[in-house]
Amino acid sequence: MRNVGLYIAGAILIVLIIGVILIYNGLVQKSQMADNGWSDIDVQLKRRANLIPQLVNTVQGYATHERELFADIAEKRAKALAAGDDLASRGEAESELSRPVAKLMAVAEDYPDMKASQNFLDLQQELADTEDKIEMARRFYNGAVRELNTRVQSFPANLMADIFGFRTREFFEVSMPERAVPKVDLGGAS
Repeated sequence: MRNVGLYIAGAILIVLIIGVILIYNGLVQKSQMADNGWSDIDVQLKRRANLIPQLVNTVQGYATHERELFADIAEKRAKALAAGDDLASRGEAESELSRPVAKLMAVAEDYPDMKASQNFLDLQQELADTEDKIEMARRFYNGAVRELNTRVQSFPANLMADIFGFRTREFFEVSMPERAVPKVDLGGAS
């Protein structure tokens, strides 16, 4: 009888160890997905930050009197780059940067020669594509964070998450109306 008790205790211990391993590996997987999602967002935000000076230089050649706007963009771009991985600060800084960039795109309406410039059109298209990629990466990241947060807060994974240092993460939010690239009529209609 005594051996049966030891077998049962051993079987329970093995099941518990396997359970802990499965929960831990699930938490690691969700955490890695969230890290991957943030990396994708960061790449696209850096791509946008690199496009902005090119766009500013192109517009500057046509709109030399827009100095305040150019200075505002440079200042807000620097803040966005300096925000790093702090999601709340980064989201706010990126939203702030979107406002003057949208104004910059609207300035093109006043310069027909610039609207016809292939360089400007290419940069405008690249910026729009980048904005779309940022949105897709943001959705992936927020989905991965939702899954991680659900796992971290669900029983019994919450017990393991606390022991192994897994924490909930913030969602990455950028104010939607302000981040949209304005539509510019390039058809030349007045």
